[in-house]
Amino acid sequence: MALEFVGRLLARHNRGTEAFELLRPGVADWFLAAALVDVAETAGRDEDAASLLATWIPNDHRCDTPWCCPSGLDPDTAVGLLAQIRERQGRTDDAIALLRTRHVTSVNGRDQLADLLARRGRIEELRSYAASEDHGHAAQRLAEVLEERGDVEGAIAVYQQEDASSTRSHHDTVLLAGLLSRQGRGDEAIAVIRALVDSPGGGEDWIVDTLCTLYAEHGRAQEGLAHLDALKASRDGEEEWDFFMMRLSLLAGCGLIDEAIEQARAHHEGETWYAAWSLSDLLAKAGCTEEAVAVLQPHPTSNSWVLTQRLIDLGRIEDAIRILQNQLSTEPARDPWAGRFSDEPSL
Repeated sequence: MALEFVGRLLARHNRGTEAFELLRPGVADWFLAAALVDVAETAGRDEDAASLLATWIPNDHRCDTPWCCPSGLDPDTAVGLLAQIRERQGRTDDAIALLRTRHVTSVNGRDQLADLLARRGRIEELRSYAASEDHGHAAQRLAEVLEERGDVEGAIAVYQQEDASSTRSHHDTVLLAGLLSRQGRGDEAIAVIRALVDSPGGGEDWIVDTLCTLYAEHGRAQEGLAHLDALKASRDGEEEWDFFMMRLSLLAGCGLIDEAIEQARAHHEGETWYAAWSLSDLLAKAGCTEEAVAVLQPHPTSNSWVLTQRLIDLGRIEDAIRILQNQLSTEPARDPWAGRFSDEPSL
């Protein structure tokens, strides 16, 4: 991180060549390789960076698992960075050809090829790619472009064409609801998500949370509460905290903060650190900041950040600093997952 910071600092101050030479030895690290590609433009060293990256791209072999090739810069990352250079050189076709050789097409929910096609206005190519790309990120980018261009119905059609049996269908439906909501079609958005929640396998917490959020945003919080009541009844009156948090938000949206606070205190998970966080938020909204601090204090390690924020709100700056200093000086907790991972592929 220090090398990356200094490299970018030098590049910002017109010392691109120094930055490039500083980062060059670390090209095997994807973090430094990405910085190297960025500073290469400032330094006028795009071709040097391209040559370095090319050494990590096999000529006659594509990895099909993360464990396939030796450690270092993985080929897909090298391809993506090299494509970035080719695009800014104006060699768009070369960049596209490179990206079509990847094994892993999406990183953090984005597809570099889809983004490139969108930027270059190559919509028909993007449409064709979206039809064959399994993760759905190319389809999402296509819908985003169509919406930006005012073709709302075209964007809706992108999300509606997915097979209901696909593993993508839930995500596409949620994205469709978001599009409808942005376009002022809140009732349609709610109906789409409600149908998903009521379908087999559709009652996952994140989907129900999307439905409750839409209810709240469109002034229908009471309907959201009624839906949660029905879910609770179907589960023999049990409501885990993941779902109960949605109830608290809806109650607050109805102006029933005192009732929300009372229910939170009475919940069977109400003494946990994560419940303290939610309860503290409600108390703060009700103007009871002292109480909001008090409920967090039994869990200082888990809730240190939000606790310091509450103390700052009260003007208790020294107390907030003391908590952060204690966190820094405390011996790190043992990682419960330490030793449970392996670099070996599963059999």
